[in-house]
Amino acid sequence: MIAVPSTSIGPGTSAQRAAAGLSIVVPVFNEGAGLVRFHDQLVAIARQLRAQRGLSTEVVYVDDGSSDDSFAVASGLSAEAMDVQVVSLSRNFGKEAALLAGLDHARFGAVLFMDGDGQHPAALIPKLVGHWLDDGYDVVFTAKATRTNESWSRRFAVRQFYKLINYSARQPIPEDAGDFRLLSPRAAEALRRLPERNRFFKGLASWIGFRQFRVDYEPAARTHGATTWSLWGLIGLSIEGVTSFSVAPLRLASLLGVLLAFAALLFGASILWETVFQGKSVPGYPSLVVGLMVLGGVQLIMIGIMGEYIGKVLSEIKARPVYFVAEHTVRNAQGAQASQGSGDAPRRAAAE
Repeated sequence: MIAVPSTSIGPGTSAQRAAAGLSIVVPVFNEGAGLVRFHDQLVAIARQLRAQRGLSTEVVYVDDGSSDDSFAVASGLSAEAMDVQVVSLSRNFGKEAALLAGLDHARFGAVLFMDGDGQHPAALIPKLVGHWLDDGYDVVFTAKATRTNESWSRRFAVRQFYKLINYSARQPIPEDAGDFRLLSPRAAEALRRLPERNRFFKGLASWIGFRQFRVDYEPAARTHGATTWSLWGLIGLSIEGVTSFSVAPLRLASLLGVLLAFAALLFGASILWETVFQGKSVPGYPSLVVGLMVLGGVQLIMIGIMGEYIGKVLSEIKARPVYFVAEHTVRNAQGAQASQGSGDAPRRAAAE
């Protein structure tokens, strides 16, 4: 059992919680065109939180190997009303790695994760903060209020994904929940303590427990460009999430094996009945070929499922860093540049 340090547990009053501060983690991938506008919105929110709550704020931009000028734009953003960190990864490691990099580099107690494309409304941040400070919730997550603007096939696929990943799960993942969420200091510390390298943020943020609260919202339109997620990318992310967080595919494969064995038993009994009691000759070649093709296909599917999990085990055994940091800058709200390109490396990252 891993205990969260007592210094981060005490619920206290709203003012005592606010003393921990808030780090806003924003993974960035080719978002240079809209980053200035997005940052201006965060600055306004930071001023509001400081004036109304006395809450110190920083933003951690994690450039996940962008091919545009995202890092240059982020590095030039002003540190007004809040500190600004910019972490540039050595290549594109994926959003899960970028989220972890932001979590590792966050200097304040509470951590809020959001996208930088404008679809996660910054105006919702004070509401999430209020549920943490006033109501004492440790995880305040957001979820899409409706999916009516999406195609039927996409809605169906999403429902099936959550059914599969929550199959026999002790701590189900809330349906339609996204990465836009706030973690209290003790929840953020619990998430840091999880050692696995194949991470599924939505699942882990639910698995840690604590008091959780759901906030429904309508995603805003992207402020620029188009999504970089392709159909195959989403399918790959779904497979990554299911195999990283659930053993449901293995159990379903076992169930399929049992059903096929039972079907084979019934088929064998019917052949025996027709041959012994009805004197019918059973055609051998077609039934044999069909049976072999079905069993061969099912076996290959099961081997593929097992291979996904074995690959996860191999990745964990290698224990490679989840990400490498190429450049890192920190500017405080007074405008002084604190560090660049050097310093102590977070425990799951290579030295900067």
